[in-house]
Amino acid sequence: MSAPRRILVYGVYGSGKSTLAARLAEHLGLPWYPVDDLLWQPGWVEVPVAQQRSRIEEICRRDRWIIDGAYHGWRDVPMARADLVVGLDYPRWRSFGRLLRRTVRRVVTGEVICNGNRESLSSVLSPDSILVWHVTAFGRARRRMRAWQADRSAPPVVLLRSPAELDVWLSGLPRR
Repeated sequence: MSAPRRILVYGVYGSGKSTLAARLAEHLGLPWYPVDDLLWQPGWVEVPVAQQRSRIEEICRRDRWIIDGAYHGWRDVPMARADLVVGLDYPRWRSFGRLLRRTVRRVVTGEVICNGNRESLSSVLSPDSILVWHVTAFGRARRRMRAWQADRSAPPVVLLRSPAELDVWLSGLPRR
């Protein structure tokens, strides 16, 4: 397998998209563009969707990139240019467990994420909580990945169903 140059890492919240994107960037020597940094301004102000789309289009015009997500207003952009989609199709319990542990750690430590933002107890307990988003988005994300894999007009899709499967797949990729 030749090394892909444009990779979309996809999965539900907490599946490990950013962690995998960082590993792929290191392994393949590709630039990684964390999507959360493109979507959120300080104070958890969401960047307008038209501006999100413009930012993603600018990245996807490049010859080499990894992005760790694809959202409603611009999902078509990376799908049109990706050499490969890596879908983290883990069971709900695994991704939710990871998300819960990560969220609790961030609340406790005050870890700074995407443009100076922090998760807080009030954000975790709100109706817009990332934990609620996971519950409502899980089935859609899974169906979308599986539909992409079945679509011959889409870029190749590798669905990984466990961290062990991920490690085996990653070890088979050429190094930079």
